[in-house]
Amino acid sequence: MVITRATEYSIRAMLHLASKYPAPVITKTEICRDEEITPAFLAKIIQPLIKKGLVVSKRGVAGGFALAKPPSQITLLDVMHAVEEPLSLNVCLSSDQGCDRSPECPVHDIWTDVRNYIENKFGNKTLAELVEEKCRKVVA
Repeated sequence: MVITRATEYSIRAMLHLASKYPAPVITKTEICRDEEITPAFLAKIIQPLIKKGLVVSKRGVAGGFALAKPPSQITLLDVMHAVEEPLSLNVCLSSDQGCDRSPECPVHDIWTDVRNYIENKFGNKTLAELVEEKCRKVVA
């Protein structure tokens, strides 16, 4: 399993927006500069976040991006699912038909447990919690 660069950068951009919440908009230039994301790549990764209702955009001179809802209502899993296909660690977990070998496969349950663990961790961690944790680490 590999978390793609698109997912990593999407999380960084979302955490940046969360750290500025409830600012009306954050410019593309600021996000790109502070998070070291190229403008072209930000344009690519922001679109799925907008489509999934996690980000809103404002055009024009005073334009930019903002969270569509409070950071306490957005999980890391929400961000991942906006950018990537559902998490699958191997082919048998990603197949629509299921695993042909699951009844006798000795590792099928382990693959399932690991996927569920990761999804649970990402699904139970909000952007607000991560911003708060970062602030605590900076102060400490």
